[in-house]
Amino acid sequence: MTARNELRLLPWSGPEGKPCYLSTDDEAGHMSRLADNIEAVQLGMAAELLDQASEALDGEGSTFEEMRFLTEKLTGSLRDVLRVAVSRGHLLAASDPHRS
Repeated sequence: MTARNELRLLPWSGPEGKPCYLSTDDEAGHMSRLADNIEAVQLGMAAELLDQASEALDGEGSTFEEMRFLTEKLTGSLRDVLRVAVSRGHLLAASDPHRS
């Protein structure tokens, strides 16, 4: 997945919330597959949270505490999805043969 000398942003953070990167030319390697699987889980969870948020906004019975909890979960999910988007954007740019 990564072009030579390109680092892949991994879908998890290291100590103190710092980003983690993978340097490999083996897109079928264990760490690359692990990152792909975690990204898929994160995107699936985001879709589920979006459905829950839509239902909560359509209904009128949600309490402040429930909405706060949902907002916290949505914030974390958005952070994960943004990291996936940035990572995949870098991968696409790195694999572009017309890149200068």
